[in-house]
Amino acid sequence: MKKNFLQIKLGLFLFIILIGALVYYGIQADADSGPIISPNLPAISTQTKTSGCVAKDGLPDMACTPGAIFAEATKETVCTVGYTKTVRDVSTTDKNNIYASYGITSHKTGEYEVDHQIPLELGGSNEYANLWPEAAEPTPGCHEKDVVENYLHAKVCDGTITLPDAQKQIAFDWRAVYNKIRYTSDATKYKYTAY
Repeated sequence: MKKNFLQIKLGLFLFIILIGALVYYGIQADADSGPIISPNLPAISTQTKTSGCVAKDGLPDMACTPGAIFAEATKETVCTVGYTKTVRDVSTTDKNNIYASYGITSHKTGEYEVDHQIPLELGGSNEYANLWPEAAEPTPGCHEKDVVENYLHAKVCDGTITLPDAQKQIAFDWRAVYNKIRYTSDATKYKYTAY
């Protein structure tokens, strides 16, 4: 009887260790398994308003900034080193117009960044439909979105995700990808990468 009790106790102990290991490594594997891609994301829409725009919860007003892409951008072009330097074209006048469309009449240096909703490194364009004043605070803000941009760019270039899927993911809710990678090595790895 005592032998059976010890066997049961040992079996239970090993079972608990196995479950703990599966949970721990399952969480780690899930965190590193790539971006969250919802198969139900709609196509990127068109801009329907240009004033009275309101950013909310770290996302732009989708009627003002639904995102826009260069139609000719492909995986091969965006993965070419130096690509963004060849297409970046947002003037100070453009930036001021974007601030005005969101009702921002003044701001401190570093408080906002006129950001490409779909970044250049993912084939995003310089159209007003793809630009918005993204706040640095509260976090996650513009600096954390940069991490997501770099992460998705790397995943497009290594073939883990398609360019259109990365464009949709970042256009609709970049925070979902950030929340998935924020506590992984990917958050640090892609923090200071420039394309």
